[in-house]
Amino acid sequence: MKHFAVAIILLTGCSPSYLIKKEISNNEKVLQDHVGFYLVDLSSNKTVIDFNGAKYFTPASNTKIFTFYTSLRLVGDSVTSLKYIQAGDSLIFQGMGDPSFLYKDVFDNGRVYQFLKNHPAKLFFSNQNFQTENLGAGWAWDDYNYYYAAERSSFPIYGNLISVRHPREGSFLFQPRRFAADFRIADEIRRDEQIVRDIDSNEMIYFKGKNKTISFTIPFRTSSDLFTDLLSDTLHRTVEEINKPVPHHSFLLKSIPADSLYQAMMQDSDNFIAEQLLLQCAALVSDTLKPEIAIDYSLKNFLADLPDTPQWVDGSGLSRFNLFTPRSIVALWKKIYQLVPQERLFNLLAAGGKSGTLKNWHQANAPYIFGKTGSLSNIRSLSGFLITQKNKILVFSFMNNNFTAPGNEVRARVEKILEEIHDKF
Repeated sequence: MKHFAVAIILLTGCSPSYLIKKEISNNEKVLQDHVGFYLVDLSSNKTVIDFNGAKYFTPASNTKIFTFYTSLRLVGDSVTSLKYIQAGDSLIFQGMGDPSFLYKDVFDNGRVYQFLKNHPAKLFFSNQNFQTENLGAGWAWDDYNYYYAAERSSFPIYGNLISVRHPREGSFLFQPRRFAADFRIADEIRRDEQIVRDIDSNEMIYFKGKNKTISFTIPFRTSSDLFTDLLSDTLHRTVEEINKPVPHHSFLLKSIPADSLYQAMMQDSDNFIAEQLLLQCAALVSDTLKPEIAIDYSLKNFLADLPDTPQWVDGSGLSRFNLFTPRSIVALWKKIYQLVPQERLFNLLAAGGKSGTLKNWHQANAPYIFGKTGSLSNIRSLSGFLITQKNKILVFSFMNNNFTAPGNEVRARVEKILEEIHDKF
């Protein structure tokens, strides 16, 4: 009997779950990082592997999963673009955070354009509902010049980005064109050709470099004055600012299907869309664009039953103040799976070897990873759904923090472990 008990222990010790945990532990020692992994069988709801599942980690863009779920619960099928009312011969309107207006020429937002272009009344824009900072708490201040840190606003236009094409020496093409007046060329030559915007204005300096770049994308400093100028130029009619809010008894104008934004956010990890969606959620529950309102509402009404209370501060995950546990992320994915049919959901997520930020990872004849990545310096996160060879659907969260090894080495080790789970479970 004693020998039989020993044999059972040995067999248990050699189970796939035990070996995976041992491999994760070994990787943690080799990389000297902080690792969390939580794996649940979706059909049985049983925990398969728990490695630091209750520890808090900086999630990077896994924060977008929380924005995604909150948006699914609040936004509806289509995004709300404008809140407006007509008073006499004036149309007073305010933005509702919709990021799609003239953004990257990707979204068909002609409905909003035509509404404003053709409305017979005089146009007056109110920004009274925007009650937050243009940049988020915990964002790296020196990211302001990079496309992925575009400023938030109530009514974004062109994604709040300046596109500069540099097809040949001395030739620069601007979109929007008005920013050409803020541009000058420096005498200094750097290693990389680049355009640097002033931190407090839209003045830009171009530096020649040995490494050439054909195009640049730079966030612009937003303001109500700049927005009305840009919108006037775009519509070819006058838009003025008005310092009064749009009253409650007003109308809403929808723009594009919400899924088109969700797909860009979840597959390509678009920070700007995530931030604006969170503002939209706040506007829908309070008439005020402030991310804390949406976060507090979601935590109280949708996420109160998560295993561990999230420390959640922005929509995109740019902030290092965000802290989530792997088991709470898994619990959230289960909520999403119950809310969204599988075919629709998997089409919105990055797919291993096929789409989005997972296109070059987890290659297989058919995708078996569907989820969301997250990357900041010294941080890599991946969570979502894993379909095994036995056609089981597992939900997982894999979080790596505080490593100094190359990020691709960390991703390769994660890829190897998830492939083993795919093959053995």
